[in-house]
Parts: sequence; structure tokens; C-alpha cells
Amino acid sequence: MLEASHVTHATSPHKLGGLGPLLESRRVILVVGCGGVGKTTTTAALGLAAARRGKRVLCLTIDPARRLSQSLGLEAMKSEAQRVDPALFERMGVRVPGSLTVMMLDTKSTFDQLVHELAPTREKRDQILGNVLYKYISTSLAGTQEYMAMEKLHAVKADPAYDLILLDTPPTANALDFLDAPERLIGAIDSQAMRWFVQAIQGSGKLSLNLLAKGAAAVLRGIGKLTGAGFLEQIASFVTEINALFGGWRKRADEVASALRGPDVAYVLVTTPDPLSVREVLFFAERLREQKMRRDAFVVNRVHPVYGDVPDETHIFRSMSARGLDLGAGAADRLKRAADEESRQGKMDALHLLALEASFEDEAAEGSLRIDVPAYPFDIHDVSALSKIADVLAPV
Repeated sequence: MLEASHVTHATSPHKLGGLGPLLESRRVILVVGCGGVGKTTTTAALGLAAARRGKRVLCLTIDPARRLSQSLGLEAMKSEAQRVDPALFERMGVRVPGSLTVMMLDTKSTFDQLVHELAPTREKRDQILGNVLYKYISTSLAGTQEYMAMEKLHAVKADPAYDLILLDTPPTANALDFLDAPERLIGAIDSQAMRWFVQAIQGSGKLSLNLLAKGAAAVLRGIGKLTGAGFLEQIASFVTEINALFGGWRKRADEVASALRGPDVAYVLVTTPDPLSVREVLFFAERLREQKMRRDAFVVNRVHPVYGDVPDETHIFRSMSARGLDLGAGAADRLKRAADEESRQGKMDALHLLALEASFEDEAAEGSLRIDVPAYPFDIHDVSALSKIADVLAPV
């Protein structure tokens, strides 16, 4: 286990407070990273760190591990806001003058709420919600989850009940897909093919390919032969209904996209020393840079220590005996081998992180922080363990 984390900053390589300044100064923090790097745990630990500073915190998460909900004293994460019981913190000896609330994103209910807000009439709303194609799009269409995560964030950002909102971004193949999600979803609805359907149903309210140019009609007839005319009718009905929402939807999508670039939003990029994860996080950082968005902090999870010279077995045995420790035959040899292996892993971690260090010189010049979190010898299964991560990320 690493005895101390390290924080890198443009002016002070061991700046106290870690990510504390971000927790104090920002309204929204997005935690970004590929799958399996500890992104959800980092989000929860930052939430706890902010609550310990007296903040009223909301953590939005997507498909969290069961052990994380259990660590917060919850049977399961829900799409409704759940406040972590203050008594849980007291029992664990963790002082929390603020509050920590958690919520799991429900893509469909978020999409439904958007339709409720944008539909011009109750009739239009019910037609859209009852459409078979809508039921597919609101749950399964690529990009929907990323867009709805941003939509939910946009909705709760205005809630005065919270001082700070943290979002554990969706576990997609590309962890920055959410940046393009508003434009991509609107682009899918505003495509040429979709405009054909609007044109084909105008006037009579029923699908008529005679209203289209020959080329477009031929394409749709070909689709109809594969899917059946009923499916085309469903598409035409959905496109026409959703078209009534389109102006408001595009405006809302533009607002969501703009909000991601606001001065009150921070980005924390999470990785491990694994070479593929490092490569991914550097790619994320470059994409943010291209879009003129800040890279406020890098968190490197599961970093192993590098020890100095490890004493031989005889010295270890004598030290154990002097302290009254009797771990059985061969204990000194096992401890030495464990320390050697940990140090070997630490050297490999340092080697893999050279690429991040080379890039980080430019990041630090722009004010980015870097924090290494130790490879703890235990799972994060309760508030006490989570508070240890919080201590590293933002010590109080």
C-alpha cells in the first residue's frame, strides 16, 4: 500500500487540499474515464469529500457496482434522489456537516420527462409516448443514454437544493461521446431520410410515397419490402409527431451542449497505470483541448509503491520478533516476496505513467492537478474505506 499520494500542480508539486479548490468553486464536476478505472468510486469519494466540507452534494451515476450502494448504506441505487443517512457517517466516525444525495440515471424516464416538457399539447405528448418506435429510441438508440445523462444534469443543475453536482459519465466505448450526444441525436432526427417521412405524410396525415421524388420513394419502398408497410407507418407517425417538438428540442440540445462548456463546470479525468487506460485518458484530454474545454484534474487510481532496499528474511524475522509478531513459519520469506512484488509492480506503474507525465507538463501549465491514489489492499465496501479515498483526493 502506498504511504502517500502525490499531487502535481503548476506552481506547487505537493499542493495541499488536492481537489478541494474544485469542490469549493464549481457547480458541476464531470468525472470522465473508460470502463474499469474506478470512475464511479472516484465520483462517490469526491461527493463525500465535498459533503465533509459542508456542501449539499448530488451524485448522478450510471449502473453503479452493488458494493458502492452498500457502502453508502443503500440497498440499491434508484432513479429517485436518495439521501445517505447522516447516522451512517456518525457510526463510521466520519464528520459530514453537509449532505450526500445519490441518484441513478434512468434513460427512459428522463426522455419521457423531456417529452412532457416540450410537447405542445397533451394529445401530442400521449401520441409520442405511445409510439412503438419512440419506446425503442428512448431505451436502445445509440447515443440516447449519453444525451439523457446530459439532459438530467442540465435539469438538476438549476435545483437550489444542491451546492454541487457530480456526474459519473456513461460507460461508453468512447467516454467523451456525451460531448457530441446533443448534436448527434438532433442530427439523427433532422436527417434527410427523416425529412422524407415528414414530406410523405404531409397533407393527408397518412403515409403516401407519391408525394416524394422518385429516388426517395424507391428507397422507402425498398425498406418497406424488408420491414413491412406497418413499420413505415410507425416511422412516419413518429417523425411527424416528434417534428412538433423539434424546435424546442434543438434549442434544449444547444443549451445542454453550451452548459458543458460553462465556467462553473469542471472535468476530472480518471485512469489507472494500465497502458491502455493511460492512452485513453490522453485521448480524452486532447479532445477536450480541441473543444477549448479545461482538463481540471487527472486522477490515477491503483498506483503501487516503489520501496527502497527490502531487508533480507533474517532482518525481517528479527524485526517481527522484536515487536512480538508471530505469523508462523516462513512468514518473513512471504513478507519479503510480497514487498518485492509490490515494488516491482510499482516500477511497472511508474514506467507506464511516463507518457502521462510527459503530457502533464503542458496540462500543469494550464492549471491542471494530478493526484495518484494508492492501490489499497481492500475493497471500497463501506463509508470508512470511501473516506480514505476522499482523504487522498481532497484532504480536509
